[in-house]
Amino acid sequence: MLALLLSTLLAAAPTPKTDWRTPFEKGDGNTTTTYAECIAYYQQLDAAYPEISMREAGPTDIGQHLHEVVISIDGDADPASVRGKNRRVVFIQNGIHPGEPEGIDASMMLARDYVQKKELRQQLENVTLVIIPAYNIDGMLNRSATSRANQNGPREYGFRGNARNLDLNRDYIKEDSRNARSFAQLFQRWQPDLFVDTHTSNGADYQYVMTLIDTQKDKLHPALSQYLQKTMLPDLYSGMSKKKWPLTPYVDFEGRTPESGLRGFLETPRYSTGYTTLFNTIGFITETHMWKPFTPRVRATYDFLDLLIHLAHRDAAQLAQARATAEQQLRAQMDFPLGWRLDTTSAEQVNFRGYEGRTKTSEVSGQPRLSYDRKAPFTRPVKFYNTYRPTTTVRRPVAYLIPQAWGEVLDRLRLSNVRLQRLRRDTTLTADIYYVEDYKTAPRPYEGHYLHSQVKLRTEQQTLPFRRGDYVAYLDQPAVRYLVETLEPQGTDSFFAWGFFDSILQQKEYFSDYIFEDLAAELLKRDPQLRQQLEARRQADPTFAKNGAAQLDFVYRHSPYYEKSHLRYPVVRWQGGALPVEQ
Repeated sequence: MLALLLSTLLAAAPTPKTDWRTPFEKGDGNTTTTYAECIAYYQQLDAAYPEISMREAGPTDIGQHLHEVVISIDGDADPASVRGKNRRVVFIQNGIHPGEPEGIDASMMLARDYVQKKELRQQLENVTLVIIPAYNIDGMLNRSATSRANQNGPREYGFRGNARNLDLNRDYIKEDSRNARSFAQLFQRWQPDLFVDTHTSNGADYQYVMTLIDTQKDKLHPALSQYLQKTMLPDLYSGMSKKKWPLTPYVDFEGRTPESGLRGFLETPRYSTGYTTLFNTIGFITETHMWKPFTPRVRATYDFLDLLIHLAHRDAAQLAQARATAEQQLRAQMDFPLGWRLDTTSAEQVNFRGYEGRTKTSEVSGQPRLSYDRKAPFTRPVKFYNTYRPTTTVRRPVAYLIPQAWGEVLDRLRLSNVRLQRLRRDTTLTADIYYVEDYKTAPRPYEGHYLHSQVKLRTEQQTLPFRRGDYVAYLDQPAVRYLVETLEPQGTDSFFAWGFFDSILQQKEYFSDYIFEDLAAELLKRDPQLRQQLEARRQADPTFAKNGAAQLDFVYRHSPYYEKSHLRYPVVRWQGGALPVEQ
């Protein structure tokens, strides 16, 4: 009888209500979630709400899998199906620098609210959200309280470098990390309309809680740039002001303080939004201010993401049309910029809310130091330089031919959804060939590479053999801009610039001077034109005329013995007709 009564009482007891507060909300405003807490929270949402799906999305360097969280009103988490329903895709990436974690916490609350709050659910009628909870899992697990000396909270946080000590926001083109390779595949599956990468800034002190990097207007396709500049950005700025989070462009400047003039950030393809721009995705990097308390930084990030989703919902048709126009015109575009220079003669003005910069004596060195006086705020017009002009432009070929030997490059092309075909037989082709005439190499490594720049090329027409199985990338495909910027050696973040073709820069054969002297003399006797070239060089260059070794080298380089493959760029620009490729 007692057992029956106890069973009845237990059955009648109310089920405990789920506590959906995030670790940040449960804390004191100065705590960020751990990686384990973050993933567990999304798993709980996934189990409770059919609109939310979380799944693994590829490996990372730490051995943990990247995750994608998809929030879709009807539970549809298939990218092709979502696009078929004409929904805009908003892709949010968090924790690329886990010491800058406000996006991690803000997105957890955002995911919950978009399934629990009716007024937010309505915005998912024509929008699907994709969230990477933590991109740099490696750095998030490397948690401490001391790696960011300039930051005001949270109490503990992750580390900037990943398990290979790479800064992942320099890895989008070179893809040294498994994280970047997994991201490329995930991004290409979703082909999002809008991309957001959440960060915390370093640098000057000012009144703003958040500053913003948006895709540089001159690098974005004009159809998308016009929508961004004329519609989306003004509404983001006004909307954030209404939410009491006034925005300003990212605070990057050359002078002593920001009043010297702000510069638009040029995100080349090594950066997240530089990579996404190659595929006609509008990108944003939110930069909350390091010295503001953690709670307002999280709240401002939440409000920005919420506002962006609202605009994607409101402007779904306009955004779709702008992107369709960009993709259509890109297929016909012939000339592509490879390098950019800031135009310092063109500037607009922004009303900047800063603090007066003072000079005082350092208590450490006794020398003058800069200090921002928070008791002296100001609002004044400041120049904003945000016009970039192309410095190098290349005309697209019909196709690139890539010998199968260059597997590292081919692997990266595949990850970015490049359509490749293979030659079905050995064939000999006459095509435009690049020779590397000159380049500069950084004296110190940068993200694991010695970067090349200031590349100068010579173009020759040569007849070369290609093997069955070598690769052809025709440029009549969506990845056309990616192909041009990675395979043209002069590109700022080309595969050549990152050192993937360095083996062509070294000769493999040479000569012994005491033997080649007699052969060189014979060559000059048999080739009057070569003798004339040598004599002209001696007349033009007195230093060369006094250098016997240099003259011997000159003869060697103009002889049949010099290897033609030295400094010859192996990717060939094809301007002709159809090639014998496998179908």
